[in-house]
Amino acid sequence: MIVLVGLDPGRSKCGLVRADTEASSVVEAIIAPPPEIWARLRQWQAHHGDLLIVLGNGTGSRHWREQLSDWIGSERVMVVNEDGSSQEARQRYWRLFPPRNWRAWIPEGLRVPPRALDDLAALVLLERWLRRPLRWAIPQENQA
Repeated sequence: MIVLVGLDPGRSKCGLVRADTEASSVVEAIIAPPPEIWARLRQWQAHHGDLLIVLGNGTGSRHWREQLSDWIGSERVMVVNEDGSSQEARQRYWRLFPPRNWRAWIPEGLRVPPRALDDLAALVLLERWLRRPLRWAIPQENQA
């Protein structure tokens, strides 16, 4: 079985999502520094099978592409354009987790999400490559 993964690369932290394409949903997501991302990728490969990684072309992507290609082969690393993915991730956050109480009255462009959005950016990249949306099947606690 091939495991479809989205990776929003970074130097200090990255977003990583694993998708179930049959259910059209994201089943696991993390934001972590590169060593933890590598550990999770190895874990997913060991437990779920061969990986196909969709990688954004932004910060640090060349290094990531080289390392991933050496590990799983270049034919299993797909690079997609990251332009606008951060803004799209921010918009997705507010659709997934609408603000409550008085925060709902603040215009979306002025709201600051209460957490990093690298995992949602990885979702956006994966959806761009798939050319279809995925459902976010991961609960979020303590929403703003």
